[in-house]
Amino acid sequence: MYRELFDLSGRVALVTGGSKGLGKAIALALASAGADIALYARNKEDLAAVKASVESLGRRAEIYCVDVLDPRAVDENVKATLEAFGHIDILVNNAGVNVRKPVLELSPEEWDTVLNTNLKGYFLMARAVVPSMIARGSGKVINMASILGAVALPSQLAYASSKGGVIQMTKVMALEWAKQGVQVNAIGPTYFETPLVAQLRSDPERYNFIVDRTPMGRWGQPEELSGLVIFLASRASNFITGQTIFIDGGWTIW
Repeated sequence: MYRELFDLSGRVALVTGGSKGLGKAIALALASAGADIALYARNKEDLAAVKASVESLGRRAEIYCVDVLDPRAVDENVKATLEAFGHIDILVNNAGVNVRKPVLELSPEEWDTVLNTNLKGYFLMARAVVPSMIARGSGKVINMASILGAVALPSQLAYASSKGGVIQMTKVMALEWAKQGVQVNAIGPTYFETPLVAQLRSDPERYNFIVDRTPMGRWGQPEELSGLVIFLASRASNFITGQTIFIDGGWTIW
């Protein structure tokens, strides 16, 4: 009985930013629980590698080269995904960028790049996918937020602002779709050891700051997202909506 609560067999998950890092880990976690995967990102070669990994788990995967800031491309590719799979049960908004600069050194263009990708991209994807969920009376939206949506660090103005926005976006979406069978929740990770943060990991001062600031005394590992992602995508979380769950080794305890 309890295993069935987390079983994603017959479900289709769309993961943006699914070609590497946490997006890849999320896609593989959902596939391991039985879901077929639609992978969205801009790099075809990286997408193909993740597709192969999903298929090695016995699940179907299709890749879509999409810029999540292009409304027409988003709409066209979501339509193609629905035609290919028949339905989309789970949307994971994960595509994101960061520009680390002090406030007075951050350009308006850099601000726009971060806010647009991390907020507008989520909005455009939800706008394209959720109507089909509402029509079927069920769906799960998982927005990737961050601990920086709740705590502050220097040189993180644009990213922290965008992730604070993701937390509020999650609440509004959840409120609007609560009676239509769609649950919307967010995950707020701390620093996880992925290739995308290799520069931070190679800087002893920054690396040790993160370790010292985390009560558990280490960075997260990508596979440690698996349980939470599967939970929020599954029937086990059907009465949870509008929440942000921090997976941070205790960082936000402080």
